[in-house]
Amino acid sequence: MFGGLSFLWNGKMFCGIVERDLMVRVGTDRYQESLTRPHVRPMDFTGRPLQGYVYVAPEGARTLAMVRSWVDKGMAFVETLGPLRARRSRR
Repeated sequence: MFGGLSFLWNGKMFCGIVERDLMVRVGTDRYQESLTRPHVRPMDFTGRPLQGYVYVAPEGARTLAMVRSWVDKGMAFVETLGPLRARRSRR
C-alpha cells in the first residue's frame, strides 16, 4: 500500500516502517493530538494526508519506551474497530 513494512493486529494494520519513519495508525480522534507531539507529521505519500495515520521521525522513536508508546497507541486504536468482513471469492 505505501511501500513499507507493516504490522497487523487482529488482521488490521496498526503500525509500520516506511524508510526511516515509524508509521502509526492513531485514528481520527487522536490524529490532531498526535500531530502536536515532537517529530510527528501527517502520513502523506500521495500528496494528500491520510487522516488517522502519522509518521514519527527517528528522533521520536529513539528508545524502546518511545516506540512502545506509539505501538500501544496504534494497537489501542485498532482494538476499537469492528471485526473484518469476510472477502468474497472472485470466481
